[in-house]
Amino acid sequence: MDFQPTKDQQALRAGMRDLLAARFDRQALRAAVERPGLDRALWQALGDAGFFALRLPESAGGVGLGLPEAVLVFEEAGRALLTGPLVATHLAAGSVAGAASGESVVTRVDGPLVAWLEEADHVQGDASGARAMRSVDPLTPLHRSRGTRTPEPEAVLLAAAEQLGSAGRCTELAVQHAKQREQFGRPIGAFQAVKHLCADMLVRTEVARAAVYAAAVTEDPYEIAGAKLLADQAAVRGARDCLQAHGGMGFTWEADVHLHLKRAWVRAEQWQTADEAAEVLASAL
Repeated sequence: MDFQPTKDQQALRAGMRDLLAARFDRQALRAAVERPGLDRALWQALGDAGFFALRLPESAGGVGLGLPEAVLVFEEAGRALLTGPLVATHLAAGSVAGAASGESVVTRVDGPLVAWLEEADHVQGDASGARAMRSVDPLTPLHRSRGTRTPEPEAVLLAAAEQLGSAGRCTELAVQHAKQREQFGRPIGAFQAVKHLCADMLVRTEVARAAVYAAAVTEDPYEIAGAKLLADQAAVRGARDCLQAHGGMGFTWEADVHLHLKRAWVRAEQWQTADEAAEVLASAL
């Protein structure tokens, strides 16, 4: 089995990265923190680029690609900390009018949490009585509901792909800072403690990447559960280690790693928690 992306898949990933660099760069990310809310123009641009219709057949107006390609673009979305109910809207393409084109924003009741409820044009599941709650992530507004979670492996895998992208970005940020920041006349990356920190981040990210890519090919629910576990760990622990690599600066809002850590915490509770994933894996023993 070959997990190396094909040239077409590499081009798809590069195109998504270029789109996000042009429409949702660091300046836009920071602006979103200052003025929370869904950017409808960006949502429409994602729709025009085929982000939501990626897996719809061409006969239905989609791009006609598969789950491996969707994983690659969701990895880029996680890397850029793209906001909005991306997974719910992507999965609703083909069943909810306007979801595929980006004209509609779709959210879903995901157990006790509903993300972006007030911004959504369409809600899947019973969100009656849902109450706004304080979200640890300033870019993911949440409501608490009494709804139940309906396991859907594809949603779990796409969330894992976002976690993978965030883990990879945190590794890049930590290494970049370790090369530039100097202490005692040397880059801090020259010190063994920082080297080990960055190396551990890279290992966790690559292990998670192998698991996520493999699960995208097999679509096996047990492998998807394992991929979510590894991706959650890579994203949360990676963001924590990146924060440590930044030292005191990492504890300020100047460092983007704060946003990655908070988003990783939220995603770890969405679609399938660590306990739920462990139960799925245990059931296969």
